[in-house]
Amino acid sequence: MMPTYVYACKDCGHAMEVVQSFSDEALTICPECEGSLRKKFNSVGVVFKGTGFYRNDSRSSGSSSVPAASTSA
Repeated sequence: MMPTYVYACKDCGHAMEVVQSFSDEALTICPECEGSLRKKFNSVGVVFKGTGFYRNDSRSSGSSSVPAASTSA
């Protein structure tokens, strides 16, 4: 999957989304007015919400990082 980049023209304000590989050169010329393009950066698409994420969150409920209490008398 290749990332989608958003470009905006500094001269006419034309905005466009372009699917490009990481190795592709950034676009520099506006297709509408041949002005100067700039790449716009958006916020990250992944947001982690909640109380936190821990190393043992994905383990089954039977395992624990805390040793079980001894029951021998």
